[in-house]
Amino acid sequence: MLAILADRSYRHLFLAQVVALLGTGLATVALGLLAYDLAGERAGLVLGMVFTIKMVAYVGVAPIAGAFADRVPRRALLVTLDLLRAGAALALPFVTEVWQVYVLIFALQSASAAFTPLFQATIPDVLPEEDRYTRALSLSRLAYDLESLVSPLLAGLLLAVMSYNALFLGTVAGFVASAALVISVLLPRPKPAA
Repeated sequence: MLAILADRSYRHLFLAQVVALLGTGLATVALGLLAYDLAGERAGLVLGMVFTIKMVAYVGVAPIAGAFADRVPRRALLVTLDLLRAGAALALPFVTEVWQVYVLIFALQSASAAFTPLFQATIPDVLPEEDRYTRALSLSRLAYDLESLVSPLLAGLLLAVMSYNALFLGTVAGFVASAALVISVLLPRPKPAA
């Protein structure tokens, strides 16, 4: 399965996905601590609303983004979405009200909801052969699954030496690195849908 990483374009896209996922995982841990600082004993309610906003953004934005996946220059849009996510994450340590968290999370998750289908629609154009595409999807799925284990561990280690606000900077770094990796490859033009 790892042999698929020999393809430079896919390798860069895969690494972009991995660093963005790690950044997102750091933000998830940091959000819990930020919610506690802002809302105290109501932090659970705040986090529940944050995750509800995330799902609403994915349900509302992802299908629309998926419909436009073959009509837009993907590289430019993927980079723009990464930079929007980085901007929202960069603002999170400076919030003073719970409603500000909700607005920033909606912006971040809307950009993520648009990024995911565009990213997934790019893979078959980069790897048109079915067996290579299947391996690429498997590796991509593995990255999603491993992120849920690695990010909390990494966040815990980082929290031993820094404040939770610094985790948001790790999130920003992940999205900026993702944008740089996407810029570093030429993506084929999408094939028009029937």
